[in-house]
Amino acid sequence: MAKIGNIELGEFPLFLSPMDDITDLPFRQLCKRHGADVLISEFIASEALIRDAEKSRRKMLFAEFERPIGIQVFGNDENSLLRCIDVVADARPDFIDINWGCPVRKVAGKGAGSGMLKEPEKLIAITAALVKRSPLPVTVKTRLGYDENSKIIVTLAEQLQDVGIAAISIHGRTKSQMYRGEADWTLIGETKANPRLHIPVFGNGDITTPQQALEARQRYGVDGILIGRAAIGNPWFFEQTKELMQSENSSPLSVASRVAVCREHLLAAVDFKGERQAIFEMRKHYGAYFRGLFDFKRFRIPLVSVTTLDEVQAILDQIDAHYTE
Repeated sequence: MAKIGNIELGEFPLFLSPMDDITDLPFRQLCKRHGADVLISEFIASEALIRDAEKSRRKMLFAEFERPIGIQVFGNDENSLLRCIDVVADARPDFIDINWGCPVRKVAGKGAGSGMLKEPEKLIAITAALVKRSPLPVTVKTRLGYDENSKIIVTLAEQLQDVGIAAISIHGRTKSQMYRGEADWTLIGETKANPRLHIPVFGNGDITTPQQALEARQRYGVDGILIGRAAIGNPWFFEQTKELMQSENSSPLSVASRVAVCREHLLAAVDFKGERQAIFEMRKHYGAYFRGLFDFKRFRIPLVSVTTLDEVQAILDQIDAHYTE
């Protein structure tokens, strides 16, 4: 039974990995209904949160049925992060996740996210201070190291455990790799196999099918898996993976099911963000919902061009009719 502190997560939890501008409340709730065991918010800048920025505050909103849920924060200034811990704790998530893994320039280039892997001593010191400050369990999401010559994750995970984190999630690339090349799960497995490490180790990176999730569990012995990009347009990835683990089989999806779930996502987004913003932000999801459909271009271009809910609804009706004739 995997745990974060005293929070039981199940035998092999499937996490929805935090993704900026993707894992908002409507999408998280959709994934929860389709089998995600643990949810994590979009990552939130500590500086914005302590300035009481409305967008950052909204990222912390969640419903009770989303539990267990973590709120993820990032930053490079210890004082700002400490103040941020107080704000996040007031929102009453189940745990607080520290992002030492984001590789994008606007984050890592400022020394936050995986940029902190260049200064592991500072990373450990700040994490220790955050753990001490937090009334909730603190977890860390990070990478193998800063670059090919500094893959320090086995040692780093042990050091993070020693300062009190409750669990660690590891993406199988370095900061320098960004999202290029293949994720290296070997070091994730070595971290899990370290006899001095007793906290849960969750793996992340290039899990694009339920079969790969099952293989990662069997080969590397991790305590759970984070599903990121594979869940975009495919929130039922979680229940398919569970079906496969239980029966070595998973059900295919009909076009009608894809349309229904896409519509559910759209309506939830409109309810949460308003029609104009939701219509715009949903555009990045449509291609994923209908990936692989023959001659879908005729529908994709209108979907990303129309500006009202009624227009999108009409196109979804057309997709349903066209592919189920």
